[in-house]
Formats: sequence, C-alpha cells, structure tokens
Amino acid sequence: MNYQQTLDFLYAQLPMFHRIGPAAYKANLDNTWALANHLGNPERKFRSIHIAGTNGKGSVAHLLASVFQESGYKTGLCTSPHLKDFRERFRVNGEMMPESYVTGFVEKHMEFFEIIKPSFFEMTIAMTFAWFAEQKVDIAIIETGLGGRLDSTNIIQPELSVITNVGLDHVNLLGNTIEEIAREKAGIIKPGIPVVVGKTREEAMKVIIEKSLETSSPIYKVTENYWVDVFEIFYLNGERLLKGKLVNDNNTIDFECPLSGTYQLENICTVALSVDIINRYSSFSIYENALKNGLKNVVKNTGIQGRWQILSEKPFVICDTGHNTDGIASVLENIRMIPHSHLHFVLGMMNDKDIQGILNMLPVENTSYYFCRPDVPRGLAVKELHEKALQVGLKGEMFNSVISALKKAKANAGEKDLIFVGGSTFVVAEIV
Repeated sequence: MNYQQTLDFLYAQLPMFHRIGPAAYKANLDNTWALANHLGNPERKFRSIHIAGTNGKGSVAHLLASVFQESGYKTGLCTSPHLKDFRERFRVNGEMMPESYVTGFVEKHMEFFEIIKPSFFEMTIAMTFAWFAEQKVDIAIIETGLGGRLDSTNIIQPELSVITNVGLDHVNLLGNTIEEIAREKAGIIKPGIPVVVGKTREEAMKVIIEKSLETSSPIYKVTENYWVDVFEIFYLNGERLLKGKLVNDNNTIDFECPLSGTYQLENICTVALSVDIINRYSSFSIYENALKNGLKNVVKNTGIQGRWQILSEKPFVICDTGHNTDGIASVLENIRMIPHSHLHFVLGMMNDKDIQGILNMLPVENTSYYFCRPDVPRGLAVKELHEKALQVGLKGEMFNSVISALKKAKANAGEKDLIFVGGSTFVVAEIV
C-alpha cells in the first residue's frame, strides 16, 4: 500500500470517534493491551506526562512539549484530533511521523489488526507508542482522546498526571453529571504519581481529590499555586501575542505567548505548576528560561493551530476550536475584547454536542450568522442548525460548506467588522 491507500484503509475500515461518534468508543482497554503486548510493550520504553480535561488539554500538551524541547529534551507529542494532516497526532521535536512509517506500521501488523479489529484510535495510539519507543524520546506528552479511565492512552505509567478542568461534554459516553465525568478524567491518576489539577468546578475537584487519596497521589491545585497578575494583548509584526506576569508566592515570571486567547492564562498557569512538580519529583530539570521560551515559541516548536488563530487582518478573521459550552464561553469573552462594528459568525457544529445550550449563549444583536456543516458524518445538518438558531433569535444564511460560508462573510464584512469561524474543531480544520 502507498500512504494514501493506508489512510483510506484507516478511515474506511476502522471506526473513528470524530467521524461516527459513540460507535467508535470502546468501553474497555482489552484491544489496547493486546496491541501493546503484540508490539513488545513500547509504552514502557519512554517516560511521559499524561493530560486529561474537557478544555485546554491540547493547548497544555503543546505548551509542555515546547517547554521540554526548549530544555533540550527529545520530546514526543501525542494529541488528537488532527486538523489537516493525520500525522499531526504524533510529533517528535515538532516533526510529524514520516508517511513511510505509517504505511510500514500498518502493513507489518495488518494480520494482527484483522484478528482483533482495533478501533482507529486504538491502532493510532499503538502506532504512536511504537514510534516514540523507536525514536528513544526522553519524554512524551500524551493527551487523552476521550475521558481518561478507558482511553487508549491510559496504559502508560507517567511521571505526572494533569487534569486541566472538567465540564459537560461527551455526556452520552462519559456521564450526565460533572461528578460522573470527573471520575472518568480522574481515571488517569496512578498510584503514587503526582497530579496537577487546573481551575475546575468544586464538585469535580472533590471527585479528583477522592481519587488522589485512594491512590496516595500527591495533588497540586493550580489555583493555589500560580496566577497571572497583569496581562495585555498586543501585536508584533502582525502577530497577536498574550503578554503577562506569571506569579507564585516566591517568584514573578514575565511571559509572551502567541496563543493569545485569554483562556490560555489558565493553561499557562497549569504548565508552570506542572514544570515545578516535574522538577520536584523526577530527574528532569526545567529552568525558568526554558519555560519562558517554551511559551513564546510554541507555534514554531509544535505547529499548534486553531487556538484563537488569526487567519487574516483585512478583513479581520479569527478561528478557534472551542466546541462545548465552556469553550464557547471563552470564545465569546475574547470576541467582546476586540473592538468591532459588526460580528460575522461562521458557525457549524457536531450533532452530539449541547446544541441548544451553545446557541442560547450566542449574541443576537449586531451579529450575522453563516450556518454551515463540517464535512464529517457527525456534522450537524445545516438546516437543523438554522432552525434551532432561529428559535433563539439568531438570524443568518445557510451554506453548503464552511468555505462558502466564510467567503460570503468576507464579502459582507466592512473594514471595522470581525469575522469569527468556529463551533467545532472540524469547522476550523476546513479553513486553517
């Protein structure tokens, strides 16, 4: 098989959560362990940090990987989903896995795949761990795909567990309450391994603390250790930067970060505390300059996209992958901070999200909507999205693609207007 044929096989034969939803979710780790054993347990051959959370886990993963790279460590990064290229999911020092490795891995193990029939995610995680082991990475930053307890990544024994926050998302799989979802996220906590917890709801924190006590895992709350004293958003050579002072009881660190959404302030604090705990509990040494440079150079180091990303300045177009109520709340907060005469909102969603909850949050006044459907099977039909939006007073046109919606928004936008594109990771994927 060539590379394209390999991708066709992966996408066509193995269920992918982001395409078909719950049918792709496996409620056990049997296949994951079978794959790991078949491959000689590559997950035991590198050290790692494991990250779960409803929002922010991808940004924290990229930021931490960038910090380790700036420290001179050979760093693996495992994230999902991808936006453009399947190989975005696996990087070593920012470089994606070679196409030849993807093809060779699938061909080599095809016979075993046909026996156990792993899901898309099970197989790609096995591929990731095998590659990291072969590359002899010093550290791998591993983001969970969904939940934590039953996620395919949860066979690693990390140096540190990080839970960014807990909100209502994937309720059809993880539970209908914050407490139920928190139990799934807390499933990444391993006996005796320290855990860092970002800003999260009280009911979620209670569950996470209970799990840490059960496993005798030292727990550290970001909100009790780090905060940002002052911050500003400024522009340098056409780049929008978040600049601030990161503070704890002993020190103040000036930082700049091209991930300029204000919600990144929480993520930056989470990264800073994670670095402190890694320095305390492991043999890694991360110095302040590496932290500062890791934050500043994250886009260059890891290739992260889609987080409050400026696509153009004339007209001013921004996209963001926020896709649940907490994520959209952060998006709206940032939109309000940007002076504009009129907002043009290109919106598409997935059919398993809290559609009504999100639509209820969106602005009615001074906003034109361009409704569209992301080009994946789980994409919400544009007619249904339009009808639900009308019920809460959101007015706009329907389009048969994200590209055509954005094109019309650009045609309509005045010099002082703002265009925002989002509602789903897969809407963003079509225009970055």
